[in-house]
Order: sequence, then C-alpha cells, then structure tokens
Amino acid sequence: MWPWGHLALAYLAYSCYSRLGRGHRPTAATALVVAVASQFPDLVDKPLAWTLSVLPSGRSLAHSLLVLGPLVALLYTAARARDEGEAPLAVAFGIGAVVHAFGDALYSLVALEVRGAGFLLWPVVPPLEYEVEQSFAAHLALIDASPELYFELLVVAAAAAVWRADGYPGLGTVLAWPARAWRSVTGAE
Repeated sequence: MWPWGHLALAYLAYSCYSRLGRGHRPTAATALVVAVASQFPDLVDKPLAWTLSVLPSGRSLAHSLLVLGPLVALLYTAARARDEGEAPLAVAFGIGAVVHAFGDALYSLVALEVRGAGFLLWPVVPPLEYEVEQSFAAHLALIDASPELYFELLVVAAAAAVWRADGYPGLGTVLAWPARAWRSVTGAE
C-alpha cells in the first residue's frame, strides 16, 4: 500500500473508533498522531533495510504484530500512568501503526496468499524476498494504473470526505507551523 493509502485507511479507522467508541470526532492532536503513526512502520523499516541493511526487509521489525503489539501496549500503559486516565494519543498511535501493517497485508490476504502477509509475524515467519530493488526510487517507479491504485484513491476520497465531516482536525495546527517556526527563528511576536 502506498503512503496515501495508509494515511487514509488509518484516518478512517481512527475516526470510526473516535465517533463510535468515544462519541466524538478526532481532535487535532489525535489526527496528527494517526497521520504520523500511519507511516511509522515504513519510517522505521525501510531506511533500516534499504539504506543501512540492518533489517532483512522493508516489511519486518515495525510491521510485525509481535513488535507493534508490545510497543503499543507499553505506550498505552505509560500514557495511562502519566495521565491517570485515558490515553487518546497512545490509542491513536496504535490504530495508525496497526492499520498500516494490516494495510500492507491486505492485498495478500484478499488473494488468499497468506505467505505474503507473513511479515505480520516477523521474526517467527521470515520475510519474503521481493523482486524489486530495495530503494525508494525503485518502488515509486512501480506506480501504475491498477485496481489496487484505484482502490487506494477511492479510500483517500472517502477519508477526505470523513476528514471534512470531522471538521479537518489537525489542519489548523499544520498550517500554523510555518508561522510559529518563523517567529521562533526571528524572535518576532
């Protein structure tokens, strides 16, 4: 799945959780955490595998439920202990990161090619060898008009509609960052 598909799928999942499970729309903070977490597995695995050759695959360590599960549980436990109550940012992170992992497994599972989703249990299940060179440029060159791409664009459109209905949480914060950065550099008030 491409980064925009991960972001859209994670936002849809979190918005559903927030609205149905918590009774309110996502906040700016939770929406931003979901956005970052939706990319987290690739931000960890791909550089460590493709650039540093520390991991065997761009889908291994941070894509594994055997790693993500304890990481999310640790973040949630620490957040609950610190806040003495709910841990919405830890939940947002967990949903974003876990949805990413399942998003990468989605096409294999739909095709009933369970081995293609083996990275979810790395290191117990060794990663597949990919035919594509392990680089960002090689993977970006693979973008083509395919049913998978159209599906992801449909998910992006649905997520954009839901984000709009949610009131664009996080947008104001992102748009304010350049002005805040400028003020901190220049000392202007």
